Amino acid sequence: MSAILKTRSLVLLYDGTCGVCNKAVQFIIRHDRQRSMLFAAVQSRFGMAVRARHPELEGIDSIVLVEKYLGDERVFSKSDAALRVADYLGGAWRLFSIGCVVPRAIRDFFYDEFAKRRYKWFGKYDQCLMPDGHVRARFLGLEERSEEARATE
Repeated sequence: MSAILKTRSLVLLYDGTCGVCNKAVQFIIRHDRQRSMLFAAVQSRFGMAVRARHPELEGIDSIVLVEKYLGDERVFSKSDAALRVADYLGGAWRLFSIGCVVPRAIRDFFYDEFAKRRYKWFGKYDQCLMPDGHVRARFLGLEERSEEARATE
């Protein structure tokens, strides 16, 4: 386990090829006062390993929030993940937590309807975007992408 995961408890998995998912990650980074949330594409080795450990994630290709606490790993997907991220961001964003009063089936129905159209509305990349600057350290699995890129050069 990497040293950074020992000190961090939240990892957001996202569709690295989805335009809206990438914008959402950039938004979270800008508003993350704690600067402790980490990120990984669902397509990365880390993302695939999480999905392998949690069969309930089968078929989910959008956001998944992975919470680690004292070695216990819990995952939240779809609207549950979005609401937990809003709560994590705190401040006015925490107001979105009121969405928890809406039954999950209803929230996830609207989440799924949006997810079905996200590529059409916000575009799709051919490959995962690579972060730059100081935020690069908050992305898991970038070293494998770098190795793959070097191998094809």
